[in-house]
Amino acid sequence: MSVFDEYRFKLRTPEEAVRIVRSGDWVDYTSNNGFPAALDAALAGRKEELRGVKVRGNLLPGPLQIVEQDPEGTHFVYNTWHCSAYERTLCDRGRAYFTPMIFRNNAWYYENFLTVNVAMAAVSPMDRHGYFHFGGSLGVSRAILEKAERVILEVNEAIPRIRGGEGEAIHISLVDYVVEAGWRPLWELPSPPPSETDRAIAGHIFPHITDGATVQLGIGGMPNALGELIAASDLKDLGMHTELCSDGYLAMAKAGKLTNTRKSLCRGKGVLGLAIGSRALYDWLDDNPGIAGYPLSWVNDPAVIARNEHMISINGCLKADLYGQIGAESAGTRQISGTGGQLDFVTGAAMSPGGKAFLCMRSTYTDRQGTVHSSILPSLGGDIVTTPRSQAYYLVTEYGAANLAGRSTWERAEALISLAHPDFREELIKKAEEQRIWLPSNKR
Repeated sequence: MSVFDEYRFKLRTPEEAVRIVRSGDWVDYTSNNGFPAALDAALAGRKEELRGVKVRGNLLPGPLQIVEQDPEGTHFVYNTWHCSAYERTLCDRGRAYFTPMIFRNNAWYYENFLTVNVAMAAVSPMDRHGYFHFGGSLGVSRAILEKAERVILEVNEAIPRIRGGEGEAIHISLVDYVVEAGWRPLWELPSPPPSETDRAIAGHIFPHITDGATVQLGIGGMPNALGELIAASDLKDLGMHTELCSDGYLAMAKAGKLTNTRKSLCRGKGVLGLAIGSRALYDWLDDNPGIAGYPLSWVNDPAVIARNEHMISINGCLKADLYGQIGAESAGTRQISGTGGQLDFVTGAAMSPGGKAFLCMRSTYTDRQGTVHSSILPSLGGDIVTTPRSQAYYLVTEYGAANLAGRSTWERAEALISLAHPDFREELIKKAEEQRIWLPSNKR
Protein backbone atom coordinates (compact mmCIF):
# COMPACT_ATOMS: atom_id res chain seq x y z
CA MET A 1 0.00 0.00 0.00
CA SER A 2 1.42 3.41 -0.97
CA VAL A 3 1.39 6.28 1.50
CA PHE A 4 -1.35 7.90 -0.60
CA ASP A 5 -3.47 4.73 -0.47
CA GLU A 6 -2.96 4.63 3.30
CA TYR A 7 -3.96 8.30 3.52
CA ARG A 8 -7.21 7.64 1.65
CA PHE A 9 -7.92 4.58 3.80
CA LYS A 10 -7.57 6.64 7.00
CA LEU A 11 -9.46 9.71 5.75
CA ARG A 12 -12.55 10.57 7.80
CA THR A 13 -14.90 13.46 8.42
CA PRO A 14 -14.31 15.25 11.74
CA GLU A 15 -17.55 13.79 13.09
CA GLU A 16 -16.48 10.26 12.18
CA ALA A 17 -12.99 10.68 13.63
CA VAL A 18 -14.05 11.92 17.08
CA ARG A 19 -16.25 8.85 17.60
CA ILE A 20 -13.20 7.17 19.14
CA VAL A 21 -13.36 9.51 22.18
CA ARG A 22 -15.03 7.96 25.21
CA SER A 23 -16.28 9.38 28.50
CA GLY A 24 -13.43 9.86 30.96
CA ASP A 25 -10.76 10.03 28.25
CA TRP A 26 -7.77 12.36 28.27
CA VAL A 27 -7.58 14.23 24.94
CA ASP A 28 -4.67 16.45 23.86
CA TYR A 29 -4.80 19.39 21.41
CA THR A 30 -1.02 20.21 21.37
CA SER A 31 -0.15 23.94 21.04
CA ASN A 32 -0.83 27.25 19.24
CA ASN A 33 -1.54 26.64 15.53
CA GLY A 34 -1.59 22.91 16.15
CA PHE A 35 -5.09 23.52 17.57
CA PRO A 36 -7.47 21.19 15.64
CA ALA A 37 -10.46 23.53 15.35
CA ALA A 38 -12.62 21.27 13.18
CA LEU A 39 -12.09 18.30 15.49
CA ASP A 40 -12.75 20.47 18.54
CA ALA A 41 -16.09 21.54 17.06
CA ALA A 42 -16.98 17.95 16.21
CA LEU A 43 -16.07 16.77 19.71
CA ALA A 44 -18.20 19.54 21.24
CA GLY A 45 -21.05 18.28 19.08
CA ARG A 46 -20.95 15.00 21.01
CA LYS A 47 -21.30 16.63 24.44
CA GLU A 48 -24.62 14.99 25.32
CA GLU A 49 -23.02 11.56 24.82
CA LEU A 50 -19.90 12.24 26.90
CA ARG A 51 -19.01 12.91 30.53
CA GLY A 52 -15.73 13.81 32.17
CA VAL A 53 -13.57 14.18 29.07
CA LYS A 54 -10.35 15.98 30.06
CA VAL A 55 -8.64 18.05 27.38
CA ARG A 56 -5.11 19.52 27.47
CA GLY A 57 -3.56 22.26 25.37
CA ASN A 58 -1.40 25.34 25.66
CA LEU A 59 -1.19 28.74 24.03
CA LEU A 60 -4.38 28.05 22.09
CA PRO A 61 -6.01 30.99 20.31
CA GLY A 62 -9.56 29.75 20.76
CA PRO A 63 -12.44 29.74 20.79
CA LEU A 64 -12.61 26.23 22.24
CA GLN A 65 -16.00 24.81 21.38
CA ILE A 66 -15.72 22.13 24.05
CA VAL A 67 -15.77 25.01 26.55
CA GLU A 68 -18.08 27.47 24.81
CA GLN A 69 -20.77 24.85 24.24
CA ASP A 70 -20.44 23.35 27.71
CA PRO A 71 -20.60 26.39 30.04
CA GLU A 72 -21.20 24.30 33.18
CA GLY A 73 -18.22 22.03 32.51
CA THR A 74 -20.41 18.95 32.80
CA HIS A 75 -18.96 17.16 29.79
CA PHE A 76 -15.45 18.59 29.23
CA VAL A 77 -12.69 19.89 31.52
CA TYR A 78 -10.01 22.01 29.84
CA ASN A 79 -6.44 22.24 31.17
CA THR A 80 -3.65 24.47 29.86
CA TRP A 81 0.11 24.37 30.30
CA HIS A 82 0.54 28.04 29.36
CA CYS A 83 -2.20 30.65 28.99
CA SER A 84 -2.88 32.60 25.85
CA ALA A 85 -5.06 35.68 26.29
CA TYR A 86 -8.10 33.54 25.48
CA GLU A 87 -7.15 30.79 27.91
CA ARG A 88 -6.58 33.44 30.59
CA THR A 89 -10.20 34.52 30.26
CA LEU A 90 -11.27 30.88 30.63
CA CYS A 91 -9.24 30.56 33.85
CA ASP A 92 -10.81 33.80 35.11
CA ARG A 93 -14.26 32.29 34.53
CA GLY A 94 -13.35 29.00 36.20
CA ARG A 95 -13.66 27.24 32.84
CA ALA A 96 -10.02 26.24 32.47
CA TYR A 97 -7.36 25.02 34.84
CA PHE A 98 -3.65 25.77 34.78
CA THR A 99 -0.97 23.06 35.03
CA PRO A 100 2.35 24.36 36.41
CA MET A 101 5.44 23.25 34.49
CA ILE A 102 8.68 24.32 32.86
CA PHE A 103 8.75 23.71 29.13
CA ARG A 104 11.89 21.58 28.97
CA ASN A 105 10.08 19.00 31.13
CA ASN A 106 6.91 18.87 29.01
CA ALA A 107 7.88 15.67 27.18
CA TRP A 108 9.09 14.12 30.47
CA TYR A 109 5.66 14.62 32.01
CA TYR A 110 4.03 12.82 29.09
CA GLU A 111 6.56 10.01 28.94
CA ASN A 112 6.42 9.21 32.66
CA PHE A 113 3.26 10.45 34.30
CA LEU A 114 0.41 11.28 31.92
CA THR A 115 -2.27 9.36 30.06
CA VAL A 116 -3.24 10.37 26.53
CA ASN A 117 -6.12 8.36 25.15
CA VAL A 118 -6.57 10.49 22.02
CA ALA A 119 -4.24 13.12 20.56
CA MET A 120 -5.50 15.57 17.94
CA ALA A 121 -3.21 17.95 16.07
CA ALA A 122 -3.44 20.30 13.10
CA VAL A 123 -0.62 19.65 10.62
CA SER A 124 0.55 20.58 7.14
CA PRO A 125 -0.54 18.48 4.14
CA MET A 126 1.23 15.13 3.75
CA ASP A 127 4.35 15.20 1.59
CA ARG A 128 5.25 12.56 -1.02
CA HIS A 129 7.13 10.56 1.60
CA GLY A 130 4.09 10.26 3.86
CA TYR A 131 5.07 12.88 6.46
CA PHE A 132 2.92 15.60 8.02
CA HIS A 133 4.74 18.59 9.55
CA PHE A 134 3.71 20.12 12.88
CA GLY A 135 4.62 23.70 11.89
CA GLY A 136 4.91 26.14 14.78
CA SER A 137 3.79 23.59 17.39
CA LEU A 138 6.60 21.12 16.70
CA GLY A 139 8.39 21.67 20.02
CA VAL A 140 5.76 19.75 21.99
CA SER A 141 3.72 17.77 19.46
CA ARG A 142 5.74 14.66 18.79
CA ALA A 143 6.05 13.63 22.46
CA ILE A 144 2.29 13.98 22.92
CA LEU A 145 1.42 11.96 19.83
CA GLU A 146 3.94 9.24 20.69
CA LYS A 147 2.26 8.77 24.09
CA ALA A 148 -1.27 8.70 22.66
CA GLU A 149 -3.24 5.48 22.24
CA ARG A 150 -4.98 6.95 19.18
CA VAL A 151 -3.90 9.80 16.89
CA ILE A 152 -6.08 12.01 14.69
CA LEU A 153 -4.53 14.60 12.36
CA GLU A 154 -6.37 17.63 11.00
CA VAL A 155 -4.75 18.79 7.76
CA ASN A 156 -4.58 22.58 7.47
CA GLU A 157 -3.06 23.82 4.22
CA ALA A 158 -1.97 27.08 5.89
CA ILE A 159 0.51 25.42 8.27
CA PRO A 160 4.15 25.89 7.22
CA ARG A 161 6.60 23.02 6.88
CA ILE A 162 9.34 23.86 9.36
CA ARG A 163 12.39 21.70 8.82
CA GLY A 164 14.14 19.64 11.52
CA GLY A 165 16.12 19.20 13.53
CA GLU A 166 14.17 16.48 15.16
CA GLY A 167 10.55 15.75 15.96
CA GLU A 168 9.19 18.11 13.32
CA ALA A 169 6.92 15.60 11.55
CA ILE A 170 4.92 12.38 11.88
CA HIS A 171 4.47 9.57 9.33
CA ILE A 172 1.08 8.39 8.07
CA SER A 173 1.80 4.90 9.41
CA LEU A 174 1.64 6.25 12.99
CA VAL A 175 -1.77 7.89 12.50
CA ASP A 176 -5.24 6.42 13.03
CA TYR A 177 -7.40 8.97 11.23
CA VAL A 178 -6.90 12.01 9.00
CA VAL A 179 -9.42 14.81 8.45
CA GLU A 180 -9.11 17.66 5.98
CA ALA A 181 -9.78 21.27 7.02
CA GLY A 182 -8.71 22.99 3.80
CA TRP A 183 -7.02 26.38 4.25
CA ARG A 184 -7.80 27.56 7.78
CA PRO A 185 -6.20 30.94 8.65
CA LEU A 186 -3.53 30.67 11.31
CA TRP A 187 -3.41 32.54 14.58
CA GLU A 188 -1.33 35.65 13.98
CA LEU A 189 0.43 37.58 16.72
CA PRO A 190 2.59 40.25 15.06
CA SER A 191 5.01 42.45 16.98
CA PRO A 192 3.68 45.69 18.47
CA PRO A 193 5.71 48.77 17.58
CA PRO A 194 8.38 49.54 20.20
CA SER A 195 7.40 52.16 22.76
CA GLU A 196 9.74 54.75 24.23
CA THR A 197 9.97 52.57 27.33
CA ASP A 198 10.95 49.59 25.16
CA ARG A 199 13.65 51.72 23.54
CA ALA A 200 14.99 52.78 26.92
CA ILE A 201 15.11 49.17 28.12
CA ALA A 202 16.83 48.07 24.91
CA GLY A 203 19.39 50.80 25.39
CA HIS A 204 20.45 49.21 28.69
CA ILE A 205 20.77 45.75 27.11
CA PHE A 206 22.58 46.60 23.85
CA PRO A 207 25.98 47.27 25.48
CA HIS A 208 25.98 43.63 26.64
CA ILE A 209 25.32 42.13 23.18
CA THR A 210 28.32 41.54 20.95
CA ASP A 211 28.53 40.75 17.25
CA GLY A 212 28.09 37.02 16.73
CA ALA A 213 26.02 36.51 19.90
CA THR A 214 23.15 34.01 19.91
CA VAL A 215 19.87 35.60 21.01
CA GLN A 216 16.76 34.20 22.64
CA LEU A 217 13.63 36.36 22.77
CA GLY A 218 10.79 35.30 25.05
CA ILE A 219 7.07 35.50 24.44
CA GLY A 220 5.31 38.84 24.81
CA GLY A 221 5.30 42.34 23.45
CA MET A 222 8.48 43.61 25.09
CA PRO A 223 10.94 40.90 23.94
CA ASN A 224 9.38 41.02 20.49
CA ALA A 225 9.76 44.80 20.33
CA LEU A 226 13.38 44.42 21.39
CA GLY A 227 13.89 42.18 18.36
CA GLU A 228 12.70 45.05 16.18
CA LEU A 229 15.17 47.38 17.90
CA ILE A 230 18.03 44.90 17.46
CA ALA A 231 17.17 44.84 13.75
CA ALA A 232 17.70 48.60 13.62
CA SER A 233 20.98 48.47 15.58
CA ASP A 234 24.59 48.16 14.40
CA LEU A 235 24.91 44.57 15.60
CA LYS A 236 25.73 41.88 13.04
CA ASP A 237 26.05 38.12 12.53
CA LEU A 238 23.63 37.23 15.32
CA GLY A 239 22.29 33.73 15.87
CA MET A 240 18.93 32.32 16.97
CA HIS A 241 18.36 29.64 19.61
CA THR A 242 14.89 30.17 21.00
CA GLU A 243 11.90 28.43 22.49
CA LEU A 244 9.56 30.74 20.55
CA CYS A 245 10.29 32.27 17.16
CA SER A 246 8.39 35.53 16.68
CA ASP A 247 8.37 38.48 14.31
CA GLY A 248 11.34 40.01 16.10
CA TYR A 249 13.54 37.39 14.41
CA LEU A 250 11.98 38.05 11.02
CA ALA A 251 12.86 41.74 11.40
CA MET A 252 16.43 40.79 12.34
CA ALA A 253 16.72 38.48 9.32
CA LYS A 254 15.31 41.04 6.88
CA ALA A 255 17.79 43.61 8.21
CA GLY A 256 20.68 41.20 7.62
CA LYS A 257 21.47 40.92 11.34
CA LEU A 258 20.45 37.27 11.77
CA THR A 259 22.92 35.11 9.85
CA ASN A 260 23.66 32.26 12.30
CA THR A 261 27.15 32.07 10.77
CA ARG A 262 29.06 32.48 14.04
CA LYS A 263 27.07 30.12 16.25
CA SER A 264 28.98 27.51 18.22
CA LEU A 265 25.98 25.12 18.10
CA CYS A 266 24.06 24.34 14.88
CA ARG A 267 26.13 26.81 12.88
CA GLY A 268 24.19 28.19 9.95
CA LYS A 269 20.84 27.22 11.46
CA GLY A 270 18.40 29.27 13.49
CA VAL A 271 17.01 26.91 16.14
CA LEU A 272 13.42 27.08 17.42
CA GLY A 273 10.84 25.01 19.25
CA LEU A 274 7.62 26.99 18.64
CA ALA A 275 6.57 29.78 16.29
CA ILE A 276 3.81 32.36 16.67
CA GLY A 277 3.67 35.58 14.69
CA SER A 278 2.46 37.10 11.45
CA ARG A 279 1.68 35.39 8.16
CA ALA A 280 4.95 36.87 6.89
CA LEU A 281 6.80 35.03 9.68
CA TYR A 282 5.15 31.72 8.75
CA ASP A 283 6.05 32.25 5.09
CA TRP A 284 9.68 32.93 6.07
CA LEU A 285 9.84 29.75 8.14
CA ASP A 286 8.20 27.56 5.49
CA ASP A 287 10.73 25.10 4.03
CA ASN A 288 13.60 27.43 5.04
CA PRO A 289 16.91 25.49 5.07
CA GLY A 290 18.33 28.08 7.46
CA ILE A 291 15.84 27.05 10.18
CA ALA A 292 15.89 23.89 12.30
CA GLY A 293 13.08 22.91 14.66
CA TYR A 294 13.65 20.66 17.67
CA PRO A 295 11.60 19.41 20.65
CA LEU A 296 11.60 21.77 23.62
CA SER A 297 13.15 18.98 25.69
CA TRP A 298 16.31 19.73 23.67
CA VAL A 299 15.92 23.41 22.77
CA ASN A 300 15.23 24.39 26.40
CA ASP A 301 17.74 22.08 28.06
CA PRO A 302 20.09 24.45 29.96
CA ALA A 303 23.06 22.25 29.07
CA VAL A 304 22.19 22.60 25.37
CA ILE A 305 21.54 26.34 25.66
CA ALA A 306 24.95 26.74 27.32
CA ARG A 307 26.67 25.23 24.26
CA ASN A 308 25.89 28.50 22.49
CA GLU A 309 28.76 30.82 23.30
CA HIS A 310 27.74 34.40 24.14
CA MET A 311 24.13 33.32 24.65
CA ILE A 312 21.91 36.33 25.33
CA SER A 313 18.49 35.54 26.81
CA ILE A 314 15.89 38.34 26.85
CA ASN A 315 12.55 37.70 28.54
CA GLY A 316 9.76 39.82 29.94
CA CYS A 317 8.47 39.79 33.51
CA LEU A 318 5.72 41.55 35.45
CA LYS A 319 7.10 42.20 38.92
CA ALA A 320 10.17 41.80 41.11
CA ASP A 321 10.73 42.23 44.81
CA LEU A 322 13.64 43.64 46.77
CA TYR A 323 15.03 40.14 47.33
CA GLY A 324 15.32 39.48 43.59
CA GLN A 325 12.33 37.16 43.23
CA ILE A 326 10.84 37.52 39.75
CA GLY A 327 7.16 37.14 38.90
CA ALA A 328 6.36 36.71 35.21
CA GLU A 329 3.15 34.71 35.11
CA SER A 330 0.55 35.90 37.61
CA ALA A 331 -1.14 38.88 39.23
CA GLY A 332 -1.53 37.63 42.75
CA THR A 333 -2.95 34.16 42.28
CA ARG A 334 -4.58 35.07 38.95
CA GLN A 335 -2.79 33.17 36.19
CA ILE A 336 -1.66 35.45 33.35
CA SER A 337 0.57 33.18 31.26
CA GLY A 338 2.95 30.49 32.57
CA THR A 339 6.51 29.71 33.54
CA GLY A 340 7.21 28.54 29.99
CA GLY A 341 10.91 28.48 29.24
CA GLN A 342 12.01 31.55 31.18
CA LEU A 343 13.78 29.60 33.91
CA ASP A 344 15.31 27.27 31.31
CA PHE A 345 16.96 30.14 29.46
CA VAL A 346 17.95 32.11 32.57
CA THR A 347 19.79 28.98 33.70
CA GLY A 348 21.29 28.10 30.32
CA ALA A 349 22.45 31.61 29.43
CA ALA A 350 24.16 31.92 32.81
CA MET A 351 26.06 28.69 32.04
CA SER A 352 27.09 29.85 28.55
CA PRO A 353 30.65 31.14 28.02
CA GLY A 354 30.13 34.90 27.80
CA GLY A 355 26.37 34.47 28.18
CA LYS A 356 23.94 36.72 30.05
CA ALA A 357 20.24 36.57 30.93
CA PHE A 358 18.02 39.65 31.08
CA LEU A 359 14.53 39.90 32.57
CA CYS A 360 12.83 43.10 31.44
CA MET A 361 9.85 45.04 32.72
CA ARG A 362 8.41 48.52 32.89
CA SER A 363 8.99 50.16 36.26
CA THR A 364 5.25 50.78 36.78
CA TYR A 365 1.91 49.33 35.78
CA THR A 366 -1.61 50.79 35.85
CA ASP A 367 -4.53 48.80 37.24
CA ARG A 368 -8.06 48.74 35.88
CA GLN A 369 -9.04 51.68 38.09
CA GLY A 370 -6.27 53.81 36.59
CA THR A 371 -4.01 53.71 39.65
CA VAL A 372 -0.27 53.52 38.97
CA HIS A 373 1.75 50.96 40.96
CA SER A 374 5.43 50.13 41.21
CA SER A 375 6.50 46.92 39.48
CA ILE A 376 9.22 46.58 42.09
CA LEU A 377 7.70 45.54 45.42
CA PRO A 378 9.00 45.05 48.97
CA SER A 379 8.04 41.38 48.57
CA LEU A 380 5.99 39.48 46.01
CA GLY A 381 3.40 38.42 48.56
CA GLY A 382 0.79 36.34 46.77
CA ASP A 383 2.36 36.58 43.30
CA ILE A 384 3.75 33.34 41.90
CA VAL A 385 7.56 33.22 41.68
CA THR A 386 8.73 32.35 38.17
CA THR A 387 12.48 32.87 38.60
CA PRO A 388 13.74 32.36 42.18
CA ARG A 389 16.06 34.89 43.74
CA SER A 390 18.84 32.29 43.77
CA GLN A 391 18.88 32.31 39.95
CA ALA A 392 18.15 35.97 39.23
CA TYR A 393 20.68 37.54 36.87
CA TYR A 394 20.11 40.90 35.16
CA LEU A 395 16.88 42.79 35.83
CA VAL A 396 16.17 45.71 33.49
CA THR A 397 13.71 48.61 33.56
CA GLU A 398 13.75 51.91 31.69
CA TYR A 399 15.92 53.23 34.55
CA GLY A 400 18.80 50.81 34.12
CA ALA A 401 20.08 47.24 34.35
CA ALA A 402 21.21 45.57 37.59
CA ASN A 403 23.20 42.36 37.86
CA LEU A 404 21.87 40.49 40.91
CA ALA A 405 24.15 37.46 40.65
CA GLY A 406 26.08 36.94 43.88
CA ARG A 407 24.64 40.05 45.52
CA SER A 408 23.61 40.16 49.16
CA THR A 409 20.14 41.22 50.27
CA TRP A 410 21.20 44.81 50.98
CA GLU A 411 23.08 45.07 47.67
CA ARG A 412 20.01 43.79 45.84
CA ALA A 413 17.71 46.20 47.62
CA GLU A 414 19.91 49.15 46.67
CA ALA A 415 20.23 48.01 43.03
CA LEU A 416 16.54 47.23 42.60
CA ILE A 417 15.38 50.49 44.13
CA SER A 418 17.59 52.30 41.63
CA LEU A 419 15.55 50.59 38.87
CA ALA A 420 12.20 51.64 40.37
CA HIS A 421 10.25 54.67 39.26
CA PRO A 422 11.47 57.71 41.27
CA ASP A 423 7.99 58.27 42.69
CA PHE A 424 8.21 54.97 44.61
CA ARG A 425 11.85 54.90 45.75
CA GLU A 426 11.45 56.53 49.17
CA GLU A 427 8.60 54.21 50.04
CA LEU A 428 10.68 51.19 48.96
CA ILE A 429 13.62 52.39 51.07
CA LYS A 430 11.37 52.55 54.14
CA LYS A 431 10.16 49.02 53.48
CA ALA A 432 13.75 47.81 52.97
CA GLU A 433 14.67 49.33 56.34
CA GLU A 434 11.73 47.56 57.99
CA GLN A 435 12.81 44.30 56.36
CA ARG A 436 16.40 44.86 57.59
CA ILE A 437 17.92 44.75 54.12
CA TRP A 438 19.00 48.41 53.93
CA LEU A 439 22.37 49.72 55.14
CA PRO A 440 22.33 53.16 56.77
CA SER A 441 25.19 54.07 54.38
CA ASN A 442 23.25 53.06 51.26
CA LYS A 443 22.59 55.77 48.70
CA ARG A 444 19.23 57.49 48.97
